[in-house]
Amino acid sequence: MVKHDSLQVALGYTFSDGALLEQALTHRSHSARHNERLEFLGDSVLNFVVAALLYARFPKIDEGDLSRLRANLVKQASLADIAGRLDLSQYLRLGEGELKSGGFRRPSILADTVEAIFGAIFLDGGFDAAQKVIAGQYNPILVNVDPKTLGKDPKTLLQELLQGRKLDLPVYTVLATHGAAHSQTFEVECRVPKLDICVTAGGASRRAAEQSAAQQAIAAIKTLAPAKGGRTSRSRKSAQLTLPVAVAQENK
Repeated sequence: MVKHDSLQVALGYTFSDGALLEQALTHRSHSARHNERLEFLGDSVLNFVVAALLYARFPKIDEGDLSRLRANLVKQASLADIAGRLDLSQYLRLGEGELKSGGFRRPSILADTVEAIFGAIFLDGGFDAAQKVIAGQYNPILVNVDPKTLGKDPKTLLQELLQGRKLDLPVYTVLATHGAAHSQTFEVECRVPKLDICVTAGGASRRAAEQSAAQQAIAAIKTLAPAKGGRTSRSRKSAQLTLPVAVAQENK
């Protein structure tokens, strides 16, 4: 077998031109023949294939939700997860500086390399080969995808959860701010009066704190046993959760 045989086994594809795979694994810090053009190509192929997979798998979902699903499946974190399953770090060709700074663990480098590999497969074997490899990586993911929630932020999910129960929207209140102006943290309360739920959470911005509080409110709601007719049992002790203020990076 040609070089990087274990990686090719994991991909389910063997390159005719091993130099393409070598280039796909090469970061710009290593040499002039790097993977950025392959990454550009692979990104386009990836978006098309994932769109087709979603279109076939979820025939009742509209264009807006399909776009949301695709965006989350091809984002950096998702591609870095695929890189992890492929154990891609051990194959990367990085410059000395990137090696010393831990570039082989950096999500952006890993994600870009995955796209470059898809681009290299497209050039080496054509669209059908690239489609097969991408589908092989994504089909196990799609089995566990919930199209109703994937890519939605906690505040949106909480709002939809309450609307589904015909309850009023949550109330967010800033309780306190801490720190200097350039490094403030916010403490936010989220209340769902009808369910006697009150949670607090912190973040590096008001938005981040609200998102964190919404996530805690969702968790609290899920602990409440539904009564007959879908309503929450009022006999259960009210959920009063107070979380320590935690500095969280702002959600993207």
